[in-house]
This record gives sequence, C-alpha cells and structure tokens, in this order.
Amino acid sequence: MNWTEQVILVTGGTGSFGKKFVEMMLADYHPAKLIVFSRDELKQHEMRVSGFDHPSLRYFIGDVRDVDRLRRAMHGVDIVIHAAALKQVPACEYNPMEAIKTNILGSSNVIEAALDAEVKKVLALSTDKAVNPINLYGATKLAAEKLFIQSNSYAGGVATRFSCVRYGNVVGSRGSVVPIFLHQRASGKLTITDERMTRFWLTLEQGVRFVIHCVEKMHGGEVFVPKIPSMKIIDLARAIASGIVFEVVGIRPGEKLHEVLISEDESRSTVEMEDMYVVQPSVGFWFGHDWQSEGRGLPAGFRFGSDNNPHWLSVDQIREMVAPFEDRLVNSYAEE
Repeated sequence: MNWTEQVILVTGGTGSFGKKFVEMMLADYHPAKLIVFSRDELKQHEMRVSGFDHPSLRYFIGDVRDVDRLRRAMHGVDIVIHAAALKQVPACEYNPMEAIKTNILGSSNVIEAALDAEVKKVLALSTDKAVNPINLYGATKLAAEKLFIQSNSYAGGVATRFSCVRYGNVVGSRGSVVPIFLHQRASGKLTITDERMTRFWLTLEQGVRFVIHCVEKMHGGEVFVPKIPSMKIIDLARAIASGIVFEVVGIRPGEKLHEVLISEDESRSTVEMEDMYVVQPSVGFWFGHDWQSEGRGLPAGFRFGSDNNPHWLSVDQIREMVAPFEDRLVNSYAEE
C-alpha cells in the first residue's frame, strides 16, 4: 500500500490512540490527507498548538452519533480508523445509554457513512473486554465488533471492507492505572484491586504499529489479535513503587481477574500467524480470502488469556515501559 496516496480519517482523533496515530503517520507514512474527527474543539485546539500542525492535517469537529456529519467528513476518504468510544468502565456502567449511543449506534453510523462514501477500508479498534464481557463497556465493544464484521455483507458492489483489531491494556493511556500508581506513590501507599490480577499489556506505539499493519493486511471480516505479553498487577506496583505499602481494595464492579483475547469458541475459526492471531468470520468468507493457507489452526480448547499467556513481562521490563510516563509526570510538576 502506498500511504502517500491515501486520504485517512481517524475518529476519536484527539484521544491517546488518535494523537499517536497522527504523530506516526506524519513522521513515517506521509499520507495525502489526514483528518482528525472528534467532538471537542478545545482538544483539537490543544492538539494543534502542541505541534500537530501540518499541511496535510485537517481538524473536523463532529460526533460519531451524527451520521450526516460523518458522511460529510468521509467524502473522498480512502481509509477510516474508528477509535472513538466511551471506554471508562465505571462511567459506562453509570451512563449505559450514553455508552450505547456512542459505542454501538456511533459504530453503526461510521459503517453507514463509510458505505455511502465508498471508503476502501475501515478498521475499528476493539478490546479484550469484548470477549465474554461482564461489563457494559465490553458488551458495547462486542456489539460493535459484530456490526463491523457482519457489515461486509452490505458492501455489495462497492469496495468498502470492514475489519477489527482487538488488543489489551495500553501503557499510560487515558484511564490507565499507571498514572494512578505514580500519583499514589507520593502518599506512601498504593491501592491494588487483587494481587492475583493479570492483564495484557502493550505500548501505544505498538498498538498503532499493529493497526497500520492490519490496514495493509486486511481483506474484510477479520478480527486481528496481536501476540502481546501479560503482566501481573502486583509486578506493576513493584515496578513503580517497590518498598512501600500495598493496600488490597478488592475487584471493582465490572472487572475481571484475568482478561481474554481469544475465547475457546473463537479459537475454532482462528488462524495463528507469526506475530498475531486472525479470527476469521464464522459466517462466510465474503471476499474469497482464506487465512488458513497463510498460518495454522489452533489446537482444540485453545484460549488466549492473560493468565495462561506464555509471554510475561518482568518487573524490570515493566519499569522500562513505565519510565517515559514517570519522566512526563516529573516534568509536569516542574512546570507547575
């Protein structure tokens, strides 16, 4: 794919993922045009004045709940990265209709607008919480995944293709436990939900690189899952603040002890590649591409969980990943 010829739109473009995606696109791929679509004018202004001001950049104010605005924004667009979502678990639990309007109905609007504009490729971001969900956020992301995958059947004679990526917790993203632990460290006590808890972990840059790779590889109908390591929450606490008191406060409502990226049921239609898993559509191959010829099937009963992952981060590796956010926190205090 020649990225220099592509017009790209990213929903939720002022979020953690969106900003890193824009940064890496401008630095390494040089698209013909890159549209930041989001609903907050202040965040767009702050993004622009912080250095995201480039001739190929466009800032488009709009909400994924507004399908007409999406249609206008997608005119002439080749690729859409759908990253807009309400993702804070407690907020989604307390405001369920708002989560549904953005994460499910908003996703439906992205699909409708992309089909109408004949966008070539649409890739949606999902989460491990969409697998066997126990909270509303996970349930909305599962529904969004189903919408995107099954919408390939609506493409008909147009070129639009839909796929998803699904990965775990991103180090230092909004709502991450990392900044919480860094702030708590000053008090001499860290609050931990459960010492047994495990999570998948990757950096923001790794997540963006994976998304870009999947846009290049997608045929339509896949859910791409990266092979990423796990970490123990207690090891994260030790990496950030060894030698201080850890207070166990219990798992919050809607939280799991361990997360899953591929369930046992999904594994039957999943192909393992060198660096990722590809969950193929369970109903039909719309575009004649069989990933089985490029990888290998998984054994019966396979489950990719954060607790049975063969790849684990050590305390030192976690500390290295957290270091940039620690430096950023120190610098923010210095500026104050």
